[in-house]
Amino acid sequence: MTSKWLAYNELAWTEEWLAGPEDYEAEANAYVSLIRQQTKRLPRTLLHLGSGAGGMDRVFKRYFSVTGVDLSEGMLALARAAHPDIEYIEGDMRSIRLGRGFDVVAIPDSIDYMASREDLHKAIGTAAAHLEPGGLLLVAGKTAETFRNNNFAYSGEKDEIHVTLLENNHVDPNRPNSYEAVLVYLIRRKGELDIQVDRHALGLFSQACWEDVFRNHGLILTQSTLDGIYDAYLLGEGHYPMQVFVGTSPE
Repeated sequence: MTSKWLAYNELAWTEEWLAGPEDYEAEANAYVSLIRQQTKRLPRTLLHLGSGAGGMDRVFKRYFSVTGVDLSEGMLALARAAHPDIEYIEGDMRSIRLGRGFDVVAIPDSIDYMASREDLHKAIGTAAAHLEPGGLLLVAGKTAETFRNNNFAYSGEKDEIHVTLLENNHVDPNRPNSYEAVLVYLIRRKGELDIQVDRHALGLFSQACWEDVFRNHGLILTQSTLDGIYDAYLLGEGHYPMQVFVGTSPE
């Protein structure tokens, strides 16, 4: 079932070189504040779909009992090592059913991997199926109307290994509802260079599509913008606006 991407399996170890705990603080705390503002009662349980290496869970678990779901074995191994107190489950957010409900379902970092409208509908359907009555779904994503091509650079060094990651985001006008992220890893071990390239085909949907998918799953949608989170890694005059979609299930 595991995902095919190098970044999340064979190269998952580079996460510790490229992002420290502090790199997740501002973004995760912004989501926690939004969740607590939007809910009528104090939420206690959170299902994190696409939980990755567990970077955001360091913050989430301060406020909620967290369950994580991810498709990539490499990322799950890192998350379990970092958070032995959290239950992590290998699974696909398009289809997994845990048979229990949560006060909050969060997809703060991986909804782009829903590469088609059908996949997006399935993922939001999974989230809705796991919400308690009156529960809240939080999704951080992008809209086709506001997204633009960008380049990013990340780097880190320890244990005589230096890792640089260059990321190129590109929208092909001939391929609607999608964009491509190309990740180029420059890994130097004691001076020896290893270059790895990972190409990711990702989903990019209109504002109307987002509204439609939330409505179709019976969720009342509110929306806000989250800017500046990744500006420190942007190259040139880039801009990376993110939309935070919050859906509330009926009581």
